[in-house]
Amino acid sequence: MPAGVAAGHPATAEVGLRILAAGGSAADAAVAATFACCVAESVLTGIGGGGFATYYDAASRQVTCLDFFCSVPGLDGDTTAGPMEPIEVDFGGVPMAYSIGAASVAVPGVPAGAAAVHGRWGRLPWQDVVAPAIGLARSGTVLPTAQAVTLMSVFPALVPGAGAEIYRPGGRLLSGGDLLFHPGLDRALAILAEEGPSAFYTGRMAPLIVETVRAGGGVLGPADLAAYRVLERPVRHAPLAGYHVFARQDLNRLIDTIAALPAGLAGLPRAERSRAMVRALRGYGRQRLGDTTNIAAVDSDGNACVITLTLGIGSGVWLPDLGVHLNSMLGETELHTGPISPGERMSSMMVPLVVTDEDGALVLAAGSAGASRIRTALVHTLVNVLVDDLSTREAIALPRVHVVDDVAHVEAGYPEDGVAALAGDGYRINWFDHLSHFFGAASAVGRAGAAGDPRRGGAGLLL
Repeated sequence: MPAGVAAGHPATAEVGLRILAAGGSAADAAVAATFACCVAESVLTGIGGGGFATYYDAASRQVTCLDFFCSVPGLDGDTTAGPMEPIEVDFGGVPMAYSIGAASVAVPGVPAGAAAVHGRWGRLPWQDVVAPAIGLARSGTVLPTAQAVTLMSVFPALVPGAGAEIYRPGGRLLSGGDLLFHPGLDRALAILAEEGPSAFYTGRMAPLIVETVRAGGGVLGPADLAAYRVLERPVRHAPLAGYHVFARQDLNRLIDTIAALPAGLAGLPRAERSRAMVRALRGYGRQRLGDTTNIAAVDSDGNACVITLTLGIGSGVWLPDLGVHLNSMLGETELHTGPISPGERMSSMMVPLVVTDEDGALVLAAGSAGASRIRTALVHTLVNVLVDDLSTREAIALPRVHVVDDVAHVEAGYPEDGVAALAGDGYRINWFDHLSHFFGAASAVGRAGAAGDPRRGGAGLLL
């Protein structure tokens, strides 16, 4: 099992690899890469968001899932928020309505989650795993062309307030190859390095978070921050091609989707395989667009840590002079599966996973960005690696099909006989003439190598 890191940006993967080379565990590498991606991939995520972690312990062969997603504010007694601001983004040719503003900000979980992963499975000092991200924040990072394409879609949520000078300096939206720089973000990360996560929840930054959100009409208060806790979630399992896939129960039910795939998938003709995969994908799930990124890390001892994190679309609310963009989770109405109460943890489609063989040894650590396309990206990647025995890089780069109601969105290069079978079943075919960020962004490390998704400028590096 090779040691390595896969992530949504070359700088993120490089930070994780440096931590592995310094003797860090998979958890150290994943946490360092988490903070790095909050700098380099701020079009997709940030420390003001939330996420999930799945950890595989090689010695015990146990899998643990941690929930550090956002929770509902209002524990201070004030639940009457001001109005949210409606916006529309066009993501992959699919227009979607969103709500942003201070009233959309839920209680962030990234600092607490990163600290929980590090405290439980890390080896290096906390300051050492945060330090690389501080360096990136001071220098800035190059915006990959693929993420510049995403920026063109989601900029209405990113350019309000301080975001204007970050993503549209001088009135021109950043392009691929431009420097992405967040004034003040190095200071925010330095505070987290010095004080730990308490800086965000009860310490130096907490009053500023409350003041900023409430000034814009949000309800997040000091009791909400102080009460935030990382939760451990049950681990679910499904077999696939003689292997075992482990993850939490997500909103789109990835594990149930994998379990619904026919046992003889490898022997099916291409057309029938496409039908079988679409049937399983359509059986569960809901459609949503959003900004997410994923990190997968495996160390030389065979431990694995996969972290997926997000800001939602982003609220457009920034902490003054600290370069921190806050999440928009309360505006993500599709994540609200019922009445939500203060202190309640919100639902999510993010599902970092690990795969083992029959003996319980690690085979693959993987996750994906892409909201409702997370499940689609991961099912395709898992089938390509585990059923077809492709390399991780080949598996992630192959074209995908994503179904929404009676429409099959199909990437260029997807097998024509499979598309013909779906059309014959009554699906309307929406062809993409390229590999598109619409179809999510997987990243994975395993026996078949390490890879990030070319759809969003990802990278995979082996130690």
